[in-house]
Amino acid sequence: MDELKDLLQRAEASLDEKDYETIKAVVESYTYIADLLGNKNITIARLRKMLFGANTEKTATVIGGGTDSQAPPSGDEADSETSSKDDPPAPRKGHGRNGADAYRGAEKIQVPHETLQPGDACPDCQKGTVYETSRPGVLVRITGQAPVEAKVYQLQKLRCNLCGKVFTAQAPEGVGNRKYDATAGSMIALLKYGSGMPFNRFQGLQGHLGIPLPASTQWDIVYAQAKHLEPIFVELIRQASRGDVLYNDDTTIKILELMGKRAKQHALAEESVEGVARQKQRTGLFTSGIVSTGDGHRIALFFSGRKHAGENLKDVLLQRAVALDPPIQMCDALSRNLPGELKTIVANCLAHGRRQFVEVADHFPEECRHVLEALAVIYRNDAIARKRNLSPVARLEFHQANSGPTMEELHAWLVLQFDQRLVEPNSSLGGAIAYMLKHWEKLTLFLRVPGAPLDNNICERALKKAILHRNYVKFRIMWSSLRHTTDCASAVEAA
Repeated sequence: MDELKDLLQRAEASLDEKDYETIKAVVESYTYIADLLGNKNITIARLRKMLFGANTEKTATVIGGGTDSQAPPSGDEADSETSSKDDPPAPRKGHGRNGADAYRGAEKIQVPHETLQPGDACPDCQKGTVYETSRPGVLVRITGQAPVEAKVYQLQKLRCNLCGKVFTAQAPEGVGNRKYDATAGSMIALLKYGSGMPFNRFQGLQGHLGIPLPASTQWDIVYAQAKHLEPIFVELIRQASRGDVLYNDDTTIKILELMGKRAKQHALAEESVEGVARQKQRTGLFTSGIVSTGDGHRIALFFSGRKHAGENLKDVLLQRAVALDPPIQMCDALSRNLPGELKTIVANCLAHGRRQFVEVADHFPEECRHVLEALAVIYRNDAIARKRNLSPVARLEFHQANSGPTMEELHAWLVLQFDQRLVEPNSSLGGAIAYMLKHWEKLTLFLRVPGAPLDNNICERALKKAILHRNYVKFRIMWSSLRHTTDCASAVEAA
């Protein structure tokens, strides 16, 4: 770094201002990237996303161009040419405004007419009578307030000037004897665990609004309310176990209490006890997301600890009634996602298989184009099925008729690449093809079992709540390493 500073000083003395600014930007960018790479948690893939932004995996973006067969993998919209004229019309795109019906949590206030009532004579024509219409006039008024409000009750005190006894006014009815209402705990928990707002940031917000709420107090409030929520969590597990389709996946997490015990566990595992085999302790920490769907409901469960997603799913399925048929389980192809000896109808995530080709599309554009366009047809068909609100059986028949031929052609094409030695098996494209062929039966379960989904995206979206907390911790660590960088703002802009 000293050498770079000397270089900048010499450049400033010998170069014009424009060239000097260019050299300075390059040096500051190098300093910024060097600090990032000094953080052991950074990866090349993550660094690329930070510098150049995250790339979308839409087919048209990955392989370029745009044909009628290309569709986004999310399947959010169906192709209008393929849709039937009997399909319901697509909803009108939003314009940024919300109607009065959208404010479900707003207080509804009935305002009667100041002079008229139903049945009165019309004040205009003096002949007819007025009646109440089915749709009242609507006004929406929005005000700002602190997430956690406070009320200060000043109870009047009276003292006798003779005996000195003090008489204090009674608190209004419904005030209660607790300083922090249960709704305060609910709001703090929703902001922290639902929206990822750290306690210290919420403390600052409340302080600016004149209602102080220390971070330590927030923790005490939420901790006190947790025991009241536990029966609800237990009941959600029971109901989730009865779902028709269960999605599960893992993501890493940081739990300070368990991380503090890691060194001790490792030391115990390394101790040699004569006649007793050493047991390897699992040191990884995970948050497992399990989403259960059925009867028109979705239940999302989160379990954090040393267990993998399959072990947590097993705990949920142990609550399932014996009389019920095995559920459909959607996950990626990792063995740790399976619930042990408990039986499920396993489907693998088609989006994971598709992503294998997205990642190598730059090196094998034509081959990946063939695969991605074929899968785009499948996702478009699934979007059409959702748009028509087909039953699971009708959706299966629709996919068999419209997606089956495409998947058969794709399977034959994948096999042909290896049989005719068109692709090196050890290449990155060969690995993507081998993954698809190895898990083909589970990737195409939607062609054989009613209700089987295409992918595990619903669970991955649910896990974003856990990732939101994890990324905040990483941001704090990264910022602490960057704060010593010279002119950090310029370095970020240059990068």
